[in-house]
Amino acid sequence: MADAGFSTEEKAAMKQRAAELRAEAKRQKVADKAAAEAQDAVDAIAAMTDVERPIAQMVHEVVSEHAPGLAPKTWYGFPSYANADGKVVVFFQPGAKFGTRYSTLGFQDAARLDDGSIWATSYAVTDDDDATRASVAALVRKAAGL
Repeated sequence: MADAGFSTEEKAAMKQRAAELRAEAKRQKVADKAAAEAQDAVDAIAAMTDVERPIAQMVHEVVSEHAPGLAPKTWYGFPSYANADGKVVVFFQPGAKFGTRYSTLGFQDAARLDDGSIWATSYAVTDDDDATRASVAALVRKAAGL
């Protein structure tokens, strides 16, 4: 049975990541790398669908407010937030990116979510209401070790 390989969406995400790495290398020379990376995250949010944009904006606001030590940037084209070591802690993956029915709030290895021998590393997010905002804030604070 032949392996189908990577999907068109996965290939596009890999190309985006390669472009991000090239941009990061160029930014090593830029005085305000953090501001440029933050603008990339804002631009990624602005490019989202009308349904996903408010949710991504809510995540951006929550991270900025509750974990200001996490720096915004893009990661595989997603708005993401990295610790002082540059490691992504939390990211928002829009469902439209891979044709899934919902967007996800995801956490990487640098997140401090460990809880026993099993814990979630991603959550479906379908709204930007107050209850969702409170849940995201709690997760972000925990992931950031706050």
